[in-house]
Amino acid sequence: MVKPIFPKSFYWGASTAGHQVEGGLHDDWTVWELAHAKELAGTAPKRLNWLPNWDDIKSQATEPDNYVSGKGVDHYNRYKEDFDLLEDMNMNAFRFSIEWARLETEEGVWDEDAVAHYRDYLAELRRRKIEPFLNIWHWTVPNWFQEKGAFAKRTNLKYFLRFVQKISDEYGADLGYIITLNEPNVYMSLGFVTATRPPQEKNFWKAFTSYWNLHSAHKQSYKLLKKAHPHLQVGIAAQLGNIQAKRPHNIIDESVTKVMRYAWNWWFLRRTRNQQDFIGINYYFTDYYQHFKPNNPKVPLNDLGWYMEPEGVYPLLLRAWARYKKPIFITENGVADSHDQFRRWWIEETVVAMERALSEGVDLRGYFHWSLLDNFEWEAGWWPKFGLVAVDRKNGMKRSLRPSAKWFGELIKQLR
Repeated sequence: MVKPIFPKSFYWGASTAGHQVEGGLHDDWTVWELAHAKELAGTAPKRLNWLPNWDDIKSQATEPDNYVSGKGVDHYNRYKEDFDLLEDMNMNAFRFSIEWARLETEEGVWDEDAVAHYRDYLAELRRRKIEPFLNIWHWTVPNWFQEKGAFAKRTNLKYFLRFVQKISDEYGADLGYIITLNEPNVYMSLGFVTATRPPQEKNFWKAFTSYWNLHSAHKQSYKLLKKAHPHLQVGIAAQLGNIQAKRPHNIIDESVTKVMRYAWNWWFLRRTRNQQDFIGINYYFTDYYQHFKPNNPKVPLNDLGWYMEPEGVYPLLLRAWARYKKPIFITENGVADSHDQFRRWWIEETVVAMERALSEGVDLRGYFHWSLLDNFEWEAGWWPKFGLVAVDRKNGMKRSLRPSAKWFGELIKQLR
């Protein structure tokens, strides 16, 4: 066996998000789902029939229930069972979110039973010696906050900071790592530019103000958290793309690539670099720009039709390290793969990319696969399967490790 390059302190884990797995929520996304489920089901043939697995997903994608999160995969109640699966895969870390709408059901009203639930949740992870990485905001917000204009209004930041203060007061002493925000660039672009997700307003001014206010929200949250708990390591999870020119040395492709790299990858991180103890990287995409839009290879594609180039995380690790010289965690990385035909290959290539980065001095400290469980994949609903663990929602939410997950667990055992 090749001598492992990964340090003994390296964190191997998986990620989830509350809305995507917990079930039983009432937030801005649950309202949006119910309002758009029939529309999404009705337009599915036109939107999705080009996908390589259309014949497999057609019946589910054209069913309105597919687009409703509902009971989720009942992670809220079955979290101990799910933590067993982390242990089965030899993982020593877990990234999750706390749902704001569950804690503050009404403005200024805290659900103390929910507060206690997450305290027990954290204690259970600690008991198993699994390091918790808490993500405060993973896109969803309480309905009362959305009705006030959410992050598009700077005056609303006080409500978010009150939530952060609650997190700090209740859980800060029991945590080592906090991620304040997940993929603010995705929230901005899909919420206000393409307008395919809540709040679904095609409004470039609100796109800018929301993005700017989120950067301010992180900076203020960082200050608040560090003042109360100086031991905490605080960062964000940024969605970074391996953006390349389709035609090297073509002046248009090269120029567009440089602009997109800065606008998508580095704008937010640059403005919060002094309030980052680490850099969190969510990696799924390599995009080859020809003229002003991506023109990617047609194979291999995952179930969502995304071009797959797992080794593309390597140049991102090098660039993030060169720019910020901060510890790095890969906070999300995975593949929609219902037949489990690509996941092992994806992970293998990613591990090689991480080894290369480590060999070149990058301070990479952890890897979190997306996702632990099959989950509700936002506007796509239930048919995309990202989970290391398959969940049969029609048969009592039965969990089972996919073959790639069993293999991954053995690999982690060798590398730890």
